[in-house]
Amino acid sequence: MTETIRVLLGKIGLDGHDRGIRMVAAWLREGGTEVIYVGTHQTAERIARAASDEDADVIGLSFQGADQVPLCQQMLEQMEAYSLQDRLLIVGGNIPRGDIDVLKEMGVDMVFPSGTPMSTSVAYIQENARRKRGKEAK
Repeated sequence: MTETIRVLLGKIGLDGHDRGIRMVAAWLREGGTEVIYVGTHQTAERIARAASDEDADVIGLSFQGADQVPLCQQMLEQMEAYSLQDRLLIVGGNIPRGDIDVLKEMGVDMVFPSGTPMSTSVAYIQENARRKRGKEAK
C-alpha cells in the first residue's frame, strides 16, 4: 500500500489573507493527501522546521502580496539548512506572470497562479511528490 502524501501549507511574511490557502487545503484533502496547515505570518525557518518535524513530502506556500521572490529564496535556503531538497516546493496565489520563470529558476518546483484548476495542482503533487523523495512505488 502506498503511503499518503503529506503536504505542509503555510504563508510566509506579513500577508494574512488565508481564504485561498484554506480552500487549497480542503481540495488537497479531498484529493487524498494529508494536509498540515501551519497558518499565516510564518518565517521560512519555521516552515522548514515544521516540514522536517512532520516529514512532509511537499511544502506549499501562498502569496497575495508582491514579496514571493525574496521569501521563496529564504525558503529555499532554509530547505537546504534542514536537508529538505528532496521535497517539492510549490507556490501559488497572486503570482505575476513575470515571476513564474524567476521562481522556477531559483528552485521552486512548480508555480500555480490564481485561476489554476485545483485538479492540475492535485495531479502535479500526486505525480511528483514521491518521485522527488525517491519513494516511488516499486
